[in-house]
Amino acid sequence: MADLERIDEFRWRLRRSGKMRVPGVIYADGKGLERIERDRSLEQVRNVAHLPGIVRCSLAMPDIHWGYGFPIGGVAAMDVEEGVVSPGGVGYDINCGVRLARTNLDREDILAGGDRLLSALFSRIPCGVGGGGDWKLNDREMRDLLERGAGWAVRRGCGSAGDLRRTEEEGCMGGADPDAVSARAIDRGRTQVGTLGSGNHFVEVGWVETIYDERTAAAFGLREGMATLLIHCGSRGLGHQVCGDSLQAMQRRSGGETIEIPDRQLACVPIRSSAGRRYLSAMAAAANYGWANRQVLLHMAREVFDGVFPGSRLDLLYDVSHNIAKTETHRVKGNEWRLLVHRKGATRAFPASHRDVPEEYRAVGQPVLIPGDMGTASYVLVGTERAMEETFGSTCHGAGRVKSRSQAKKGIGLERLERELAEAGVRYRARSLKTLVEEAPSAYKEVDGVVRVVHGAGIARKVARLRPLLVMKG
Repeated sequence: MADLERIDEFRWRLRRSGKMRVPGVIYADGKGLERIERDRSLEQVRNVAHLPGIVRCSLAMPDIHWGYGFPIGGVAAMDVEEGVVSPGGVGYDINCGVRLARTNLDREDILAGGDRLLSALFSRIPCGVGGGGDWKLNDREMRDLLERGAGWAVRRGCGSAGDLRRTEEEGCMGGADPDAVSARAIDRGRTQVGTLGSGNHFVEVGWVETIYDERTAAAFGLREGMATLLIHCGSRGLGHQVCGDSLQAMQRRSGGETIEIPDRQLACVPIRSSAGRRYLSAMAAAANYGWANRQVLLHMAREVFDGVFPGSRLDLLYDVSHNIAKTETHRVKGNEWRLLVHRKGATRAFPASHRDVPEEYRAVGQPVLIPGDMGTASYVLVGTERAMEETFGSTCHGAGRVKSRSQAKKGIGLERLERELAEAGVRYRARSLKTLVEEAPSAYKEVDGVVRVVHGAGIARKVARLRPLLVMKG
């Protein structure tokens, strides 16, 4: 693109043109930018820069790829007084996120008992498209869940106060209003608490292969050789319905103030409008559903681990969200501003001493969890002050796709995937082999390269590299 210029080894600027209100900033190295330019995600970075109230720049992380309206891997902060909120800047899977638990087991324990553990996890945790679980909630229970989030699950014996302390927002987003959630969304959520779903959601047992930062790893309770558990999922059908309902309402909105946007998928309304407040209230309720869901899934995993390895522990290290919009205070041009930060396929990365970092981690910074593909690696990073200065305390969220699901099915195939996983020493169980192929390692960017960029740019810092051993998919 003619308007793209290199700032340094890890940053590119998309210059303002036309009706862009701010420039774009893309975090990528040369190889990564070549891949980014193959889809239309840079066009989406440009489109987001048109939105009213956007502050400083339209941001793109190195795992960026084409999404609905906003690119996946996009960050945009809006002035709460003059800006807009866009469901496309959050995504359909509201509060899709990652939860990492450390164990008192070693890699050798998992290698010895892995088949039993994987079979038990697959038997216990419901997964697959539309799958329902053990819970069927009535209206009162759904309302309580949407207001309390992960705390709802803890009150029912699924975890502890320590789990809440080590969850972003302590597992409950303020301002949630169940009355802003449609009856259809409520119905879709009644039976899906404690379910994994399908697509790129997973349960993964791995181990700590490499420690890069001994002090921070010690604060996080990580050591080399330790077995770990990663859970990646979101708000299931309820969150999807909330997004769909909100987009439909905004796209058909007529009369009153007209907001000029370059793409219909960027449908938005002023943050302070009644429609804006209603979306944010429904989004917060869906986010709380996502936290409750992951809390119940961790509880199930704990039961399974204890059954296979009596006396084993799963201690939550942290839970991060990567599809959410949150009101935060950031310093812009020397002043404190209240901003609505859209993070779509992007992770919060707050630094040491920040009040929103759990007290036990405050001396080092917020844990940042970056899942890769199921055949290579995942990372634990830590937030930095530079992220606060440049990206509103944000960084990447994963490896990022390079092949669509249809391209993966056509070009990879089950035989090739099985060979890739066998060579990586990964055992798997999946509800759908078609879905498994769609999530093949070669359908994703190299997570090592993505992490190299954010580490090199200083918007997160490497702490540990995890390797998968057992993978469960829907």
